[in-house]
Amino acid sequence: MKTSTDRILTTHVGSIPRPENIRELLRARLAGQAVEQATLDRLVDAAVADTVRQQVAAGIDIPCDGEMSKTSFLSYTDERLTGFTQVDPADASAANSNVGIPWSRRIDSRREWRNFRDYYLEYLPAAMPPVVPPVLCTGPIEYKGESIIKADLDRLKAAMDANGVEEAFVPAIAPGMVGRGQNRYYATEEEYRFAIAAAIKTEYKAIVDAGFILQIDDPGLGETWDMTDTTPDVADYRRLQAMNLEALNTALEGLPEDRIRYHLCWGSWQGPHEGDLALRDIVDLMLNVRAQAYSVEAATPRHSYEWRIWQDVKLPDDKLLIPGVIAHTTAVVEHPETIAERLENFASVVGRERVIAGADCGFAQGALYERQHPSVMWAKFASMAEGARIASEHLWRK
Repeated sequence: MKTSTDRILTTHVGSIPRPENIRELLRARLAGQAVEQATLDRLVDAAVADTVRQQVAAGIDIPCDGEMSKTSFLSYTDERLTGFTQVDPADASAANSNVGIPWSRRIDSRREWRNFRDYYLEYLPAAMPPVVPPVLCTGPIEYKGESIIKADLDRLKAAMDANGVEEAFVPAIAPGMVGRGQNRYYATEEEYRFAIAAAIKTEYKAIVDAGFILQIDDPGLGETWDMTDTTPDVADYRRLQAMNLEALNTALEGLPEDRIRYHLCWGSWQGPHEGDLALRDIVDLMLNVRAQAYSVEAATPRHSYEWRIWQDVKLPDDKLLIPGVIAHTTAVVEHPETIAERLENFASVVGRERVIAGADCGFAQGALYERQHPSVMWAKFASMAEGARIASEHLWRK
């Protein structure tokens, strides 16, 4: 994995707002409509080339393809895994899945959303994904997306070559995030998770074998804390997440750790996040993931204090941190000096050579909605690059 001994490098988490012509086609596909693949491929080719160019221009050292071809960072697996089928939203068996459930009912699926019901009813429906047919697991899970991932990797490689990029990352979803509440085939949750892990390992290996950094997206480690009727016992929650991460590690087995990074956040929605689990409660689980670098949400006001836990928790000597120093949940463009201060805080506790500047989360939910306007995102990226430059001057001048 690319590191630096004379400055702090920059990267982000992955999802970038898609051009509207791509969003229209991906939304149509989500709705079950026929989409001309050649047209979509042509548009995605151009979008990937453009977004890599813009990332480089904004000062991003380790870019990605913006996940341009994916319906979302999460639901893209519907096209790449067998065993999942769309069902009628009226089917009572789909009640445990948020996918396809109207917002007026989804609000009851999180304790935070219930606790701040008036806020979420008034401010968030327009920003939530449109209702699409729910998907359930009704058969054995295997990987079928070889041609899709190859096309993604070929596009990104071409864009890297055109822009002189040495290293790029490719996000892929963690097994614990796929099809939550959608199992109607496997006897147990554990059997279900390990079946997903065995299938998606094909994608992980393809990314690494092609020379890219594999980023595992796993907001579920933190955010599913909020997705039960009552506050769970921390020990019980940790046992569930330990099982999910064991499944992930089986999927990562045999892949070089120095080509893998792991992303943790507390969900993409803009809201109070008053009930978020603390990083301290799960940091040891995160560090058990077979990865060299850990991307952690750290810019949002709810979690910005948590850099201090690294004063007590030792980051293993061969590991790196990618703290979020810009937030996806606010349109305020962080000042470069603020970003520099955040980076210097992390450098003071884990070492300057082991910090890479990152974002809290992606800036789009695929074809469904944007978390920030593209102009705001690009301004944040540029500010992050300047903040990394300032921090580097301070850290390497001392």
